[in-house]
Amino acid sequence: MRALALAVLVVVGLAAVVAVAWRLVSRRRDLPCPTWLGWLVEIDNPIAKNNRAAVILDRLGVAPGMAVLDGGCGPGRLTLPAAERVGERGEVVALDIQAGMLDRLRERARAAKLDNVRYLHAGAGQGKLERGRFDRALLVTVLGEIPDRSAALREIFEALKPGGVLSVTELIFDPHYQRRSVVVRLAESVGFREKKYFGTRLTYTLHLEKPEGSHGH
Repeated sequence: MRALALAVLVVVGLAAVVAVAWRLVSRRRDLPCPTWLGWLVEIDNPIAKNNRAAVILDRLGVAPGMAVLDGGCGPGRLTLPAAERVGERGEVVALDIQAGMLDRLRERARAAKLDNVRYLHAGAGQGKLERGRFDRALLVTVLGEIPDRSAALREIFEALKPGGVLSVTELIFDPHYQRRSVVVRLAESVGFREKKYFGTRLTYTLHLEKPEGSHGH
């Protein structure tokens, strides 16, 4: 038991050190999580309950048959459980600007025997998403890594079906942490409306809805 507790403390401590260094560097340049650190984001945070994959997907109501976008998917901490939930009739599109992250995700999806994941090597806001395609979308601790956040949110807004929901999760220990007020302002400027809010200033999830009857902005 002591060994397990020590291991958890080592992982948390290492993550904290990396986060501080990453935050300092990120002040001078856009820096997404490097592929070699993918193992850190594959693991659900043992402390931040609101940031756990199951909690995020439960709140978003991801269900069989849905089309889901996982923006900035990394190695698939949310992608794989989302793919399990949508099942054979559904699909998850994994979008990431780093080919290495998508390669790692392919390996993990293959090992889990999930063939309903589609991989898209691109950044949010680059115009690669099909319009009116998705029921749900996810941006988990990734919005601040995107150089043009307004363009990214606009593209996701257009990629959602009317009534579709974007889930944005932020964790204050993330070097690219975005305040709720900033996210709401950017989202509303492209047509979203705030639907639900969960959590605290330390870690929160914000649901942003594309209004029914909306086909673009």
